[in-house]
Amino acid sequence: MGLPSISSSFVSARHNVWRGDELGAADLPVLGTGHAVLDAELPGGGWPVGAMTELLQARPEAHVWALLLPALARAVAERGGPVMLIGAPYEPFGPALAAGGLPSAALMWVRGQSSAECTWACEQALRCADVAAVLAWLPQARASELRRLQLAAAQHEGLLFVMRPEAVAQSASPARLRLQLVAAEDGRMDVHLLKRRGPPLAQPLSLPARSPRLAALLAASQRRREGKMAPPPAARGATVVRLDLRRRREEGAHAVDRLALVG
Repeated sequence: MGLPSISSSFVSARHNVWRGDELGAADLPVLGTGHAVLDAELPGGGWPVGAMTELLQARPEAHVWALLLPALARAVAERGGPVMLIGAPYEPFGPALAAGGLPSAALMWVRGQSSAECTWACEQALRCADVAAVLAWLPQARASELRRLQLAAAQHEGLLFVMRPEAVAQSASPARLRLQLVAAEDGRMDVHLLKRRGPPLAQPLSLPARSPRLAALLAASQRRREGKMAPPPAARGATVVRLDLRRRREEGAHAVDRLALVG
């Protein structure tokens, strides 16, 4: 009696097994980052949609826009909805973002008094189909809050970025993708891939910390602050919509209802 033959389905299954020393294929939709060197190292070639991406850095505002601006501009162009900024430490500079394709009118800034309020606002934003992306600064977020956000992003197919301090790099995280951003010389930043579906990346990726056009705008802004030139009419900050999160939570209202988006 001969040996049983190996079925073709078993052979096919072996080829579909993800091995730890290989870059995993994306099991979620992705949106290209706009940085070719980074796309080449991410499963599927972009930011995961329907999952949380965590960005760690020493200063909460550093490098976020340089890294995310290309994808955010594309997300707004494709979906037409706003980008929600929750707990952002500073108001973004509208003209610089507009130069990168993200108009200031597409930004909605939400302030909260606590980590719980900001987490609640994130969940509400992810439930809104019109929202193109959610950026949340949650330095004090607990593990349970992060798990809730990951679940909310998965259920509502949201594009979610959470900014946290680099001190938590050794802590466990439910994020699908985790990066650490470090300032480098010559106007660049080092991007360390701390967590991805694939092998560890031995060396960080080097990306520009700002585009030439953004650098020119920032220099012009600095000269205006020094009184060397008057600001043009278009040089104003992002559209800011302030929401009373405490009152809305008590009333059970949706943090980003349609009136808030168009008001």
